Amino acid sequence: MRRLPLHTKMLIGGLLGAGGGVLAYFLAGDSPQLATFVKYVSQPLGQIFLRLLFMLVLPLIFSALALGVAGLGDVRSLGRVGAKTLAYTVVVSTIAVLLGLLLVNVFRPGEGMSDAMRARLTEGAAERATAVTTSASAPKTGLDLLIQIIPDNAFKAAAGGEMLAWMFFSLMVGLGLALTPTAAARRFQDALEGLYDVTMTLIQLVISFAPVGVAALLFTLTAQLGWEVLFQLARYVTVVLLALAIHQFVVYSAAVKFLGGMSPRAFFRAVQPAMVTAFSTASSNATLPTALDVAEKNLKLPPQIARFVLTIGATANQNGTALFEGVTVLFLAQFYGVHLALSQQALVLLICVLGGIGTAGVPAGSIPVVAMILGMVGVPVEGIGLILGVDRFLDMCRTTLNVTGDLAAAVVVSRGEPRAPAEPVPVVEPVAG
Repeated sequence: MRRLPLHTKMLIGGLLGAGGGVLAYFLAGDSPQLATFVKYVSQPLGQIFLRLLFMLVLPLIFSALALGVAGLGDVRSLGRVGAKTLAYTVVVSTIAVLLGLLLVNVFRPGEGMSDAMRARLTEGAAERATAVTTSASAPKTGLDLLIQIIPDNAFKAAAGGEMLAWMFFSLMVGLGLALTPTAAARRFQDALEGLYDVTMTLIQLVISFAPVGVAALLFTLTAQLGWEVLFQLARYVTVVLLALAIHQFVVYSAAVKFLGGMSPRAFFRAVQPAMVTAFSTASSNATLPTALDVAEKNLKLPPQIARFVLTIGATANQNGTALFEGVTVLFLAQFYGVHLALSQQALVLLICVLGGIGTAGVPAGSIPVVAMILGMVGVPVEGIGLILGVDRFLDMCRTTLNVTGDLAAAVVVSRGEPRAPAEPVPVVEPVAG
């Protein structure tokens, strides 16, 4: 085990956790002993692992994004790289949502359920939906979203989890560094390099315990998930997974090959550690350290481009989230028998693209957005409770797509950009476990 790479240990931990959870579910079922173990052992272990990662996300985003912008050298480079990143994000997110809507309209997974089964699945849905939708607010859309990106208090925005506002502040700091050719500014940039290095070192220490954290997270999921509900929602899950797979291996492969000039096989081989981390944590933000490491070491991308694109993409390039939201809204509309005209589906498309940009890169960050869209198109909002039982697994899958999309975007944007010299990032050897 000491000689195995960390992502292999994480895979082993995930398989052990998932297998143990399935076995516990079939042997113990709803026993109080299993509930006690999940509540006091596996769930706390998984949450501690995630919270350790989230603790370091804000300083990482601040230092990485500011250094990435400052490393571009001049404002013209920033404008060019920013425009390429924005264009890629909008186009590929639109393709993702269109793909999801097409598959839902073709396979129609929400139709064909009996009234009795519909009543059983919706039992308690309103209470579960209220618990989710009141714990967070959906991101703004249109002009409101644009205004909210600019914080009146950057630290208040960071404390409130407004990641786009915090990223805007970090971008402005980097822009200020690029425009200020003074010795003091260079010393501040050196301090940011130190913050980045220290944060990465701490994150590597946390990641070294990832096999245990991943096993705990997946055990909790599989031990609590009801297989009968999963079976009833299998058509919905299948459509989501099919859409994610097509986007992952067809759309991204085409983007990497024709726009990035890289072999898709080499790309997917290089990004495996980031994909495993994304699947395990279900968080683009928590996967950001691994994605940065993969981009610079495995993909050999220019550090300043990778830092800029990946830190922006962790929140603003959520292709999988946008696709999931579109599929879910149409599935629930079919389930409740609500017909959505093409104009309404076009509205869903637009809001999903905006939601993919404004959704927090944390587990279940898209649930409030789905609730918001349901209300806009006249679908009962309590239907959100239907997907909560399977959302964790789908969240893991769509986060994998999100992170892969960020790395594909970095490959595309990096093509033709000069490589600026960057300080090497120290790597702490993972603790054997």
